[in-house]
Amino acid sequence: MATAFLAFYPASPPFLCSMGRRLASTIKATSIYSEKSATSFSSPDPELPLRKIPGDYGLPFIGPISDRLAYFYHQGCEEFFKSRMRFHNSTVYRVNMPPGPFLAADPRVIVLLDAASFPVLFDTSRIEKRDLFTGTFMPSTELTGGFRVLSYLDPSEPNHAPLKRLLFFLLSRRRHAVIPEFRRTYGTLFEAMEAEIADGSRADFGAANDRAAFDFLARAFFDRDPEASEMGLDGPGLITKWVLFQLGPLLTLGLPAYLEDLLLHSFRLPPALIRADYHRLAEFFRESAGPVVDEAERLGISREEALHNILFATCFNSFGGMKILFPNLVKLIGRAGARLHGRLAQEVRDAVREVGGGEVTMRAVEAMPLTASAVYEALRIEPPVPMQYGRAKRDLVVTSHDAAFEVRAGEMLFGYQPFATRDPRVFDRPEEFVADRFLGAEGAALLRHVLWSNGPETEAPTTENKQCAGKDFAVMIARLLLVEIFLRYDSFEIEVGTSTIGSSVKLTSLKKATF
Repeated sequence: MATAFLAFYPASPPFLCSMGRRLASTIKATSIYSEKSATSFSSPDPELPLRKIPGDYGLPFIGPISDRLAYFYHQGCEEFFKSRMRFHNSTVYRVNMPPGPFLAADPRVIVLLDAASFPVLFDTSRIEKRDLFTGTFMPSTELTGGFRVLSYLDPSEPNHAPLKRLLFFLLSRRRHAVIPEFRRTYGTLFEAMEAEIADGSRADFGAANDRAAFDFLARAFFDRDPEASEMGLDGPGLITKWVLFQLGPLLTLGLPAYLEDLLLHSFRLPPALIRADYHRLAEFFRESAGPVVDEAERLGISREEALHNILFATCFNSFGGMKILFPNLVKLIGRAGARLHGRLAQEVRDAVREVGGGEVTMRAVEAMPLTASAVYEALRIEPPVPMQYGRAKRDLVVTSHDAAFEVRAGEMLFGYQPFATRDPRVFDRPEEFVADRFLGAEGAALLRHVLWSNGPETEAPTTENKQCAGKDFAVMIARLLLVEIFLRYDSFEIEVGTSTIGSSVKLTSLKKATF
């Protein structure tokens, strides 16, 4: 999956600077001015040895099927990459990526697994992103109203810039509502969690978060309460089903392996099966997003194309991002234990009292560096969008830490981000969640290696790159989640399970604030 958070998902980098000014002015500025990406891609080190890219694709049809079964069932995702990295003694090699036959015409990729090689995927002067949001296959446009939405467009395409400007407008139009609507919605969530735990139950954070995320996005972006509309409480379920029809070829659902491989990974689920569900979602946005659609017309985008892009950005990118990131963040913070909880609670409460005058304000949130660092560390260790793809526009050279590799025009590059953001040659204790990793000058310097937003954390989304339009928004609401938790509680305990997407997290204890 290639995104989350209005770009998704792109969404992340420059964090320890003013999030308020970034959300209110930087996003607005990039929607007005066409800026060239600030990313600088250095020339290959002439001292690195030139090496042939190791690996092969096997026999036609048989090789891709074999790799697909290994990826999903025999090894699992991370061991699939690690075993081949060890075998080839290289972080750059050739392999087939799922789903392969019969869904992807060409499953062959060149894998990039370190912090040195991965960033070439952000260089849109050398890498094309057309129709590569989900990788080697593209879901039917019947699932997006007949349109190729922004996530599938390359910056060179004429609709890319106006559609990205539209998302900048969506993010900035009601920025004043973000904090109050977040507190309202997630305050209700935690009150419900408390009640469940008081009754002796384990409170399922994931299910409650799904509903809260959709409610928050609808209220913050469109000033619309889904429960008061014909949508009712059905939004999260409709979205989850719709996403499954798009990402099914990349998921496992726990069915018997060969049955699941036949049903999910070999053929498309028929879009007609969810046409009525998608129509319900589209009608909700048709009724709710009028001012944003009006702005789209001013930008030269048809109202219908704008509608389906707004739906995709809100439901797939933003809701999908919150569905993955928030449970992961609660899991990582919960596992870190009471000592970190105490530090976060002290920082959050001091900042709200001393900077916010007793209120959660943007200035108060900006005065919480440990909270910020903890969010970045969660994005580093478990990036919500782990896979990125790009096709070489011309012959080029890709460099790892140890060698240079020639890539031919038209070849597909694939990066598995967790290996790049846990690169032991960049990060100390790379597999550990270290909440204060990004504090201080040395910590801030590491932010350029946090890549979850389809770009370095130290750079900003523009109309000319593929970095998540909602990058700063995503980081901010993740910080707001921690603010809400530690204003209410001194500590909490969790139980973690598995889930098809993200983590399954249940709250087992919430210790109310005592200071």
